[in-house]
Amino acid sequence: MIYLSLGSNLGDKEGNILRAYTLIEQRIGHIARKSSLHRTAPWGFESSNDFLNSVIAIETSLTPRELLTETQRIEKEIGRTAKTSADGTYQDRLIDIDILIYNDLIIDEPDLQIPHPLMNQRDFVLNPLKEVYD
Repeated sequence: MIYLSLGSNLGDKEGNILRAYTLIEQRIGHIARKSSLHRTAPWGFESSNDFLNSVIAIETSLTPRELLTETQRIEKEIGRTAKTSADGTYQDRLIDIDILIYNDLIIDEPDLQIPHPLMNQRDFVLNPLKEVYD
């Protein structure tokens, strides 16, 4: 089972996440479980825009690298630009999709770390993950 975290703090936040669910189902694989939507304050940067966050459990035949590529395509299609600002800090975003867990794999590459290295520090990930983790 693969677990993804989704978050949005700009525009139609719920609509952005629902659109991401649809695109994930079409391009990545079956969504087996979805957490409820959690409203949270921004983490790692200052913003007046709260986030909606969700975690999903999916089944896919994509490799971790293919999964990363496809989640990044979905982010761009929904309107995501850069992951961080020019100075490297987090910023507001229409959608963010992170790979949290991919079966029992451990990957440590410059652009792909699984399990997600910061998930244990983020209640906005851990709380929805508790709802769907099997």
